[in-house]
Amino acid sequence: MITVGMIGAGRIGKLHVDNLLLNPQIKIKAVSDIATEHLKTWATSKSIPVLTTNYEDLLQDSEIDAVFICSPTNTHAEIIEKAAMAKKHIFCEKPVSFSVEETLEALKVVEEAGVKLQVGFNRRFDPNFKKVQNLVRKGQVGEPHILKITSRDPEPPSLDYVRSSGGLFMDMMIHDFDMARYVMGSEIVEVSAYGNALINPEVKELGDIDTAIVSLKFANGALGVIDNSRQAVYGYDQRLEVFGSKGVVTADNCRATTVEVATVEGVVQDKPLYFFLERYTQAYAEEVAQFVRAILDHSAVICSGNDGLQAERIARAAQQSYLTGKPVKIEHGFVVN
Repeated sequence: MITVGMIGAGRIGKLHVDNLLLNPQIKIKAVSDIATEHLKTWATSKSIPVLTTNYEDLLQDSEIDAVFICSPTNTHAEIIEKAAMAKKHIFCEKPVSFSVEETLEALKVVEEAGVKLQVGFNRRFDPNFKKVQNLVRKGQVGEPHILKITSRDPEPPSLDYVRSSGGLFMDMMIHDFDMARYVMGSEIVEVSAYGNALINPEVKELGDIDTAIVSLKFANGALGVIDNSRQAVYGYDQRLEVFGSKGVVTADNCRATTVEVATVEGVVQDKPLYFFLERYTQAYAEEVAQFVRAILDHSAVICSGNDGLQAERIARAAQQSYLTGKPVKIEHGFVVN
């Protein structure tokens, strides 16, 4: 059995609790959140015995083997360091921090403590994208030449969220930067970023954008392009394509059904699934299961702290390119785990 503590019980924290409870080898002993009054009924329904406003209570509990960090990003690095020093294995939602320097320091503490750290890039665990990665790795499309990723949300977040999000490249496109490295099996060495606030001009007044295109250069010579939008009125648009010397592999949108109606008026099919929790239900469950398996089997996690670090570096480079209007080269420093 592995005993787990949850730090942060918002939407993602509660989702992870539900997925952890599916595993008979997991016991959830405690949940920490800045406000617990509204969580009492929920915690009782999940048979979680301890509810606290102080996450350090979880770190000091010798029965807890691992913690999930689902608190705001600006708290992640500090909690990671304290959890590592308390010898807890760590699952942390992305990004590790808003500062590459803070992330590096946190990862050093993790390495010295000898605990596991998995970063929550859930899309790696999506069966569609995972199959694309496997096919590329096995050479089914030959040498990869071009990567295309489309990632568009169905509706924009609130302006309050935008203020604290870290910006589109760090908050949204960081998933695609990780996916690009994962699928292509090569580091991104240069980015050119273009963006604007085409959905809500107020976003630009806050120093952010809601629409972006980033072109990529990989260490293996391949090229890539990512497009993001905060508002696709037809649903959650998630597509990926790898074109290579022997062919092309494509992952299309997931829909409620595969039914297609063709008549003289035209061809109609279901829209893409509308919300990220619907689209990535299986991926969220699988990433939690893989983290637990890595602890029990003493094996490596699939999405490491180093993966989180590299995605942050790319996001920072994209932001710099957008602000300067110039391509930005990326130097990759690697750390263990």
